[in-house]
Amino acid sequence: MEEKKEVNTDRVAIVTGGTRGIGRAIVYELVSKGIKVVINYRKSDNIANQMQEEFGDMVRVYRADISKRDEVKGLIAYTLQEFGNIDILVNNAGISQTKLFTDISDTDWDTMIQTNLTANFYTIQEVLPTMLHNKNGDIINISSIWGVTGGSCEVHYSAAKAGLNGLTKALAKELGPSNIRVNAIAPGIIETDMTNDYSEEELANIRSQIPLEKIGNAKNIAKCVGWIVDDNYTTGQIIEINGGWNI
Repeated sequence: MEEKKEVNTDRVAIVTGGTRGIGRAIVYELVSKGIKVVINYRKSDNIANQMQEEFGDMVRVYRADISKRDEVKGLIAYTLQEFGNIDILVNNAGISQTKLFTDISDTDWDTMIQTNLTANFYTIQEVLPTMLHNKNGDIINISSIWGVTGGSCEVHYSAAKAGLNGLTKALAKELGPSNIRVNAIAPGIIETDMTNDYSEEELANIRSQIPLEKIGNAKNIAKCVGWIVDDNYTTGQIIEINGGWNI
């Protein structure tokens, strides 16, 4: 009889933009499930170091601008060096900007597409050799309600997120035979640093348009990520979490 080999069931995740808002909540959710996480960030050194101290051996932190392929390569190499595998990729990092379409400059457009769409192309393409070798993986892209419905005065942001949704669906079809699942979560308005730019009057107006009459929080999105990584039969979905704002 062949000797039974010991299997390491520890899972490893990368969370981009993992020090703030939704990304931070996702890290907490994954660690609570016993999943090791490499937290990618670009600016928040102090927060990253605090999270490293809080979670100890369950996490590593890595500074990288994921809109640059060379830095993405460094992130992937570091994760494999530290934890030996990559099972889950959560593409959370992104930027937003409110501007009239006629005022959007070439630089505004290029930066938005590079950060919110092309960067995800880089991270997925660089992580795929490991997942294809394992014949298993979860890729979760954090999109937006505006990628589904379009948002006035956020045309470039909406275009990037709509592109991310298209990438998610097409890639799910391509990678399904390799048992790699690709999904996106499209939040509505969520209490993060980004909502600080809204006045109380604007927030009240938004709440009045939402059937549940409230704004979501980062844990709502993190819980959905937790469900996806525990599931093995969901792929190609754009999961909307918005309190009924888009029905």
